[in-house]
Amino acid sequence: MKVTAKTGRRSAEPSYPRGNTSPLGATVSPGGVNFSVFARDCTGVELLIFDAADDAVPSRVITLDPQQNRTYHYWHVFVPGIGAGQLYGFRVAGPFEPQRGRRFDSGKVLIDPYGRAVAVPKGYCRGDACLPGDNAATAMKSVVADPRGYDWEGDLPLKRPYSSTVIYEMHVAGFTKDPSSGVPAEKRGTYAGLVEKIPYLKDLGVTAVELLPVFQFDPHDAPFGLVNYWGYSPISFFAPHAGFSSRSEPLGPLDEFRDMVKALHKAGIEVILDVVYNHTSEGDHKGPTFCFRGFANDVYYSLSPDGSYINHTGCGNTLNANHHVVRRLIIDSLHYWVKEMHVDGFRFDLASILSRDGQGRPLKNPPILWDIESDPALAGIKLIAEAWDAGGLYQVGSFIGDSWKEWNGEFRDDVRRFLKGDEGVVSRFAARMLASPDIYGHQEREPEQSINFVTCHDGFTLNDLVSYNEKHNEQNGESNRDGSDSNLSWNCGVEGPTEAPEIEELRNRQVKNFMAVTLLALGTPMILMGDEMRRSQQGNNNAYCQDNRIGWFDWALQERHADIYRFTKELIKARLMQSGTLSEARTLSQLLGEARLEWQGVKLGSPDWSHESHSIALTVWSRSRHVVFHYMVNAYWEPLDFALPPPRRLPGGTWYRWIDTSLASPDDIVPWDLPPPHASRSYRLPPRSIVVLIAKSRRGGGRPAPDEA
Repeated sequence: MKVTAKTGRRSAEPSYPRGNTSPLGATVSPGGVNFSVFARDCTGVELLIFDAADDAVPSRVITLDPQQNRTYHYWHVFVPGIGAGQLYGFRVAGPFEPQRGRRFDSGKVLIDPYGRAVAVPKGYCRGDACLPGDNAATAMKSVVADPRGYDWEGDLPLKRPYSSTVIYEMHVAGFTKDPSSGVPAEKRGTYAGLVEKIPYLKDLGVTAVELLPVFQFDPHDAPFGLVNYWGYSPISFFAPHAGFSSRSEPLGPLDEFRDMVKALHKAGIEVILDVVYNHTSEGDHKGPTFCFRGFANDVYYSLSPDGSYINHTGCGNTLNANHHVVRRLIIDSLHYWVKEMHVDGFRFDLASILSRDGQGRPLKNPPILWDIESDPALAGIKLIAEAWDAGGLYQVGSFIGDSWKEWNGEFRDDVRRFLKGDEGVVSRFAARMLASPDIYGHQEREPEQSINFVTCHDGFTLNDLVSYNEKHNEQNGESNRDGSDSNLSWNCGVEGPTEAPEIEELRNRQVKNFMAVTLLALGTPMILMGDEMRRSQQGNNNAYCQDNRIGWFDWALQERHADIYRFTKELIKARLMQSGTLSEARTLSQLLGEARLEWQGVKLGSPDWSHESHSIALTVWSRSRHVVFHYMVNAYWEPLDFALPPPRRLPGGTWYRWIDTSLASPDDIVPWDLPPPHASRSYRLPPRSIVVLIAKSRRGGGRPAPDEA
């Protein structure tokens, strides 16, 4: 006879084998499943076996014996006769002592921190997990999974070099949820729906998709009855989000996610996950108890001496990432997504959190970041840091290690400022075009360390950047107080949509300017889902809670803005075809020290670096590819005449016009191999336009004249 931790009543239970401490989670083996969880300072653990996600009462309650089923801080048991697909959870009893960091609640059903899948009941309720009492009927449950049963057909991560990478940031559901996607209704907003649109991604030419969070998250973690659409609200670091699956069976999301990865790889497209190892959906002291809080609150979270949650994430809590148990959890999670789910890389949300200790203080050599950096299983896997956090730690240009790449927020801000016509930005804009040597030049790193972007999920879309001076977040329910007030945007003369042809023409030109800079600058380019056809969020710069047409991809825009789509597609094609042209040197310093780069102004050899300057030109003499580029940028509101390097210096002796953003399609960008000649010794750039000329020999090469070599 044993006493249950929940009721205190005696019940007859069969005797179960004690099981093993390792591996953590639920592990299928012949004859049954081994369960192991970390739970320090608790007084009792129950393993709950469920027949269905909506069950209010488990079909079996297995009380773990502290003498037999506990080793150190690990509770473990082997359960015969069950296997993959079995639903389960835990109840953990212990002291509720918030001032000491302990928040045990024996009434709460907890998912397994290492659970590979999560089943969500139809009546799921976040509120029930916040209040005292039993919440079994409305709680998410873990699902036993066995990765050995999936046929990868020889698939492996692609490990494409950054120098030939173009990243497309996208939301799995938002990509196909709108009926205009043409995806069958049952697949809209799912991993399977994304697979349906792979031909589109292939045609556009992007080489990697960066998926907004796909870890199981809580869609109810949003105010005012709205939904958490973006998914920066994780409750599991192993389970793919069940809400993105078209399949109803408990293990359906795993197979559907793997099908998606395999299909993208067959198309030559890498899969990068936006991962949130900085906080969880359990929030602050008022939040729900789903998982980590119920097992070891003072281990998983950074706490103040009085037991309150440190909040450097803006989301209520901060993961204690450099605690040895949490470090192991993060590393095991990364290993799982690479080894078992075959993903190609990770973009770490608020990555600077990972450089803080348990009290929130920055560490000079944070263990978890060096663990990731030096892990042989992650060698060659893309590691991208959002190198800042909500607590004021900003590490762009100073993030540790040799393999991390960084979202370059300075690129975003300086390009926005210059192209909208701000003064005092020309030298910073020039640096951004050359992979930001003022930020990264001291590190002896490759140019691709800088992830260049102008827009991302967080903020205005590219269309809204040129259509709104102010954010319009009224539908978020916070009286337009949420979201950034610093957008560095310009509406081109009218706030919001307009039918005025002169305004629309200017906006179109500005969109092309931003695309050209992003995709031509040295570094690794990233574009936002839908920017290639001017997707709008109606001026909302914080659409985290808009699971509707504000946040969805409107595919009808592809026809309306076919010129923008074509312009983006041609830029990507040319960038990948010439991926080595501007990155011949291995490191950024070698590039700047050895490449033939000549800054120009409207006059040759006279770049205008003054505070009032709105224009710049750059001539790039390529040594090995025998091609010359001449970039001219006019961010001024009047036309400017730029002098051109003389023909005698050019391979083939002729300039050809490749790009002119002031021209209508298809003259705005011509195929790389078919540019029209430009015989004049100067070029008149209309207001707010970018022009790129090229010179090359008939065989595609040619060398500069001997005196210029």
